[in-house]
Amino acid sequence: MPNFKQIAVRYLFLVIWFLISSVTFAQLTAPGSKTISYTVYPSTPEVKDPVFIYCNPTGSVTGELQAVLPGGTEASDFKWFRWNNTSLSFSDVIKNDAGVTTSSVNNLTEGGYRVIISGNYNDTLTGWIDIDQPKGKASLMNRTCDYVALNGGGIGVDPFYYYDIINGKPVLLPNSVSFIWSSTPESSIPYPDFEKNPQTFNPPLQDVTYNLRISDNFGCVNESSFLYESIHVNAEFTSDPVEGEAPLEVSFTDKSVRASKKYTWDFGEKTPDGKNITWTVTNDPDSLWIFKQPFMHKYYIPGEYSVSVMIESTLGCTDSFRLAQKIVVEPSDVEIPNVFTPDGDGINDYFRPLTKSLRYIAIEVFSRSGLRVYNFIGQGEDLASWQGWDGNVNESSAKAAPGVYFYIIRAQGWDDVKYDSKAQRGYVYLYR
Repeated sequence: MPNFKQIAVRYLFLVIWFLISSVTFAQLTAPGSKTISYTVYPSTPEVKDPVFIYCNPTGSVTGELQAVLPGGTEASDFKWFRWNNTSLSFSDVIKNDAGVTTSSVNNLTEGGYRVIISGNYNDTLTGWIDIDQPKGKASLMNRTCDYVALNGGGIGVDPFYYYDIINGKPVLLPNSVSFIWSSTPESSIPYPDFEKNPQTFNPPLQDVTYNLRISDNFGCVNESSFLYESIHVNAEFTSDPVEGEAPLEVSFTDKSVRASKKYTWDFGEKTPDGKNITWTVTNDPDSLWIFKQPFMHKYYIPGEYSVSVMIESTLGCTDSFRLAQKIVVEPSDVEIPNVFTPDGDGINDYFRPLTKSLRYIAIEVFSRSGLRVYNFIGQGEDLASWQGWDGNVNESSAKAAPGVYFYIIRAQGWDDVKYDSKAQRGYVYLYR
């Protein structure tokens, strides 16, 4: 078994042999090329001539070939030929360089080239140039209010053929492309690297630039893009609050996009015969501006309300949105405490029933001797700002004596429930 020293010596020998061999033969290169493939001639598959790939994103790229003699070799003559598709041979002379060690030709188009070196050094070098440019153009195929269809027209590559140097038959250089769609800002594009003509039913609500990037096996890239001006609409709004007692004032904030022609609001209220009550504003700039800022709607009748809006743009595109959470207006209620302590400590200083959603209330309070010491009738703003009985006699500075007082309460809720039964008559204890 060879030892480590023997293996190292063999490895060093291989490296030296490679370095020597690489400089003992003339070299054919293509400055600026992207990559290299190699020929597979059917008649002589053992011959592997280079195919230099140039990427051509601008459409104006040309090729260049350079032949270099091995190091230490004296100057020689270089004669360059181009492949002729009629004679099926390298018969077109394009340049002669005499007495040089390096020779190059530039501004070359696609095709085959051969340089014959003679004199102090003799060799023949053959290479092919492929000016490669993936094809494809991004454009709009179609659009409606509901979708956008993109068109990746002509995705592919121009086929490149080199020719069998023995029989002149064309040989196709294998190549294929991949692609991917994108947009800026980002938007929905289903199967962007599978569908050449993708179609989205989630169209952008803002203007976007659609981009199509095409790349081939050799790393050459072509990009095409276009600006898409959105026509699509989106209905949306928020509400605050979503629950409370009547009358409940709710602030609605419209977040719709391109609702430039028509709004139809349905606040969930119905007519006595069960039909929805809607509010529609059409083509009225003096009214449409209302919805561009928070606006108020007041609910008087307790219940649950499902709110929605339908919008329409000037191009006739429509959309609708329904609030996921219903607006809840609480039913009326009256709860009466049996004690209060008007001692000025800020805790339980007033005798006031706990109420919800009342349309009006009337309350009278009597002493044990039958003297009325407090009276209030209120609705609307008066009811909303009412604090209750403060323990003074008929709103004077005279303080009612501690003890038991009799009350009578009559009220009606916004749901038309009346509170005037025995449950709204009773006694309250005043402590100081």
